[in-house]
Amino acid sequence: MPVQLRLALRYFWAFSKQTVINRINAIALSVVVIATAALMIVLSAFGGLKDFGLSFTQSLHPTYRVLPTQGKTLMVDSLQLQAIIQIAEVSYVAPVIEEKVFLRFQEKTQVAYLKGVGKNYNTVVAVDSLLVVGQWPVFEQAKVVAGYGIASTLGLGVYDFDAALELSFPQNNQGGLLGRTSLATVSTYVVGLYQVSEDLDNKYVFAGLSLAQDFLGYPPNTFTGLEIKSPSPNRRTTLQQNIEKILNQPVVVEDQQTMNAAFYKMLNAENLAVYLIFTLVMIIAMFNVIGALVMMRLDKAPQSRILLALGLLPHQLQQVFFLLGALLSGVGGLVGILIAVVLIGVQQAFPFLYVPGTSLPYPVVLHLQDVLLVALTVMSLGSLAAWWATRGIAKTAGGR
Repeated sequence: MPVQLRLALRYFWAFSKQTVINRINAIALSVVVIATAALMIVLSAFGGLKDFGLSFTQSLHPTYRVLPTQGKTLMVDSLQLQAIIQIAEVSYVAPVIEEKVFLRFQEKTQVAYLKGVGKNYNTVVAVDSLLVVGQWPVFEQAKVVAGYGIASTLGLGVYDFDAALELSFPQNNQGGLLGRTSLATVSTYVVGLYQVSEDLDNKYVFAGLSLAQDFLGYPPNTFTGLEIKSPSPNRRTTLQQNIEKILNQPVVVEDQQTMNAAFYKMLNAENLAVYLIFTLVMIIAMFNVIGALVMMRLDKAPQSRILLALGLLPHQLQQVFFLLGALLSGVGGLVGILIAVVLIGVQQAFPFLYVPGTSLPYPVVLHLQDVLLVALTVMSLGSLAAWWATRGIAKTAGGR
C-alpha cells in the first residue's frame, strides 16, 4: 500500500485531539451522505413516476408501427401478412386504417381519429382491458368504442340506440359539379368507452376494419399502417429490413419512443433538470469537504513537518490530503447510496409513502444507471473539491 494512501486512511479514521476538528469532519461526512441519499432517492422517485406515466401512454400503442414512407397507405395482401407473422421479431400483427374525422352527436361536435381495426387487434394492443364502460365487441357494422374524453365532450352514452354518433369525412366527388368535395357520413352507436390519459381519451374512436374501409373509401388490402406486438422492443432496424423485403417497398418502422417522441423529450428534460438541481445541492455539500480538509491541514501541520523531515516529498504530502478528501466523499457517497437503496427497497416492499389524496403507493424504481450516475457524480465533485482544497500544498511545503 502506498504511504500516501496509508497516511490518508490513518487521518480519516483517527480522531483529532481538537473536538472542533472532529465535529467539522463529522458534519462534512454527514452532509455528503444526506446529499447523496437525496439525489439517489429523487432519481428513483422520478424514474418510478416516469415508468408509471409511460405505462398509461404505452398501453394504447403497439410495440412497433409500420407506416409508408410515401403517401398515406400500404398495400398488404394476406400472404404478405402471413410472411410478416413468421418474422422472429413479430408475435402478432394487425392492419389498421386511421383517419381524422368529424364527430357529431346531437348538437355537439368534435374532431377525432377514426381507427379501423380487425378482430384480432386486442392481441396486439390490449385495448379491451382499458374499457371502463361497455365491452370490446367483435366489430359489427355501426359499432364503435370511443375515448372517455370524447364521450364527456359530446355527452355520449353507451348502448344509446336512440341517438346515433355521426362520423363525417370529406371525399372527392369526381362526378360532382366542378369536382367539389363532399362529406361522407355514417351513423354509429357507442358500445364501449376506454380511459387512458387526457390526450388519448380525446383522440380515438375505434371501429371495425370493414366499416372504416367502406366509409373512407379504401380499396381491399389497403391500410394506413400495420401495428405489431413484439417480444424484441430493441430490434427495430432488423424488423424494418425484414418487412421491406416482404412488402418490396421502403417503410418506416416506429417504436414506442418514436411514437411518443414529445412525451419522451419532456420526461428527459425534466429528468435532466432534477439531476442538475440536486447536483447543485451536492456542490454546496462539497464546500463542507473543502472546509474539513483546510482544517485538517492546519491540525496536521506539525505532523506534516515531521513527515517532510523524514523524507516525504512535498507532492506526496499533497497527495495525502487529496486522498483524504476523496475518502470523505467516497465513504459518504457509499453510505448515502446504501441508505437510499434500503429506503427504496422498503418503499417497494412495504410502502409507507402514498400519492396525496389516494391509496396509491408512491412509485419508485431502482436503476443501475442511476446508482452509477450518482456514484460518478459524487466522486467527480469530491475529487474536484479535494483538488481545490489541497492545491498549493506541494509548493508551500517545498518552500519551507
